[in-house]
Amino acid sequence: MKVLMLNGSPHARGNTYLALHEMEKEFEKAGIETELICIGNQDIRGCIACNSCYRNGKCAFNDAVNELAPKFEAADGLVVGSPVYYASANATLVACLDRLFYSTGFDKTMKVGAAVAVARRGGLSATFDELNKYFTICGMPVASSQYWNSVHGRTPGEAEQDGEGMQTMRTLARNMAFLMKSIALGKEKYGLPETEERVSTHFIR
Repeated sequence: MKVLMLNGSPHARGNTYLALHEMEKEFEKAGIETELICIGNQDIRGCIACNSCYRNGKCAFNDAVNELAPKFEAADGLVVGSPVYYASANATLVACLDRLFYSTGFDKTMKVGAAVAVARRGGLSATFDELNKYFTICGMPVASSQYWNSVHGRTPGEAEQDGEGMQTMRTLARNMAFLMKSIALGKEKYGLPETEERVSTHFIR
């Protein structure tokens, strides 16, 4: 099994990395392969709603998003970690996720998702809620922990001093590993849930 982990911080080895790395260690114990990629320091622009991805099967902007797409498709789970600046996720990470989820047509049903937020003090729960919306719009179960998935720290390395936050990360990784393995067994025995033809409406018709 494999988990793709995206670090939304521009600081590749900052506090967001420390939170995700704490999870990595637990995944390794569970026999789950991980790939941790730093997104926050890359030049990734936002979606322009051109819809060329529907025609071409990939985003029009050939950057890290198109490189991530096959990795996401092959993964059993996705962990997204973001620093918090103005009570929301890092803008580069949001641009990446908007395009990654919109431009990929493969079925994401039952891939497990987990969001992690890291901040000096506030805005963690708002960021946590924001990131979880990517999972819940496309049939991805959300892994939970013993608390909302957050860690506190401002200067590099401070996250390691947040004992409760780091324990939350370890618990999250163990719960996510259990959930992915359970879903894999469920697929073997029961298959995926029945699907219906998509109904898409809007508010002016």
